[in-house]
Amino acid sequence: MSNYRKTPEAVARLTPEQFRVTQQAATERPFDNLYNANQAPGLYVDIVSGEPLFTSLDKFESACGWPSFTRPVQNEHVIENHDDSLGMARTEVRSRDGDSHLGHVFPDGPRASGGRRYCINSASLRFIRVDQLESEGYGEYRKLFDADQQESAS
Repeated sequence: MSNYRKTPEAVARLTPEQFRVTQQAATERPFDNLYNANQAPGLYVDIVSGEPLFTSLDKFESACGWPSFTRPVQNEHVIENHDDSLGMARTEVRSRDGDSHLGHVFPDGPRASGGRRYCINSASLRFIRVDQLESEGYGEYRKLFDADQQESAS
């Protein structure tokens, strides 16, 4: 059983933009969003449920105007659905427990990292810096960043 869930209180705390994106499947403006240019190390979680979605370790610059990731931190927290709105076939990405619209996934990501680009709305995310993982209840994810530091040092 997951500790993450969508509650009326969490939805009520959303800004109008966060509500539009997560609850009505809208898309925020490209380049004019909170995390597109964020380069700090940390974990991105669902703004509604808090479930862990992506890490800065898998974030890359795609020049699309939204934060882009090569993969979710845990596949079970991300659901992919066929989306043929706007007259094109796409794959929508939603959080499993929060049922938040996150964005879309495309097959044009870095080949060396699997070839996928998760194009995610900043409005659907909350960022937790590495030094805040323990205090925010995500201490188990700290090891991902410690392992990356050890690999960088070798």
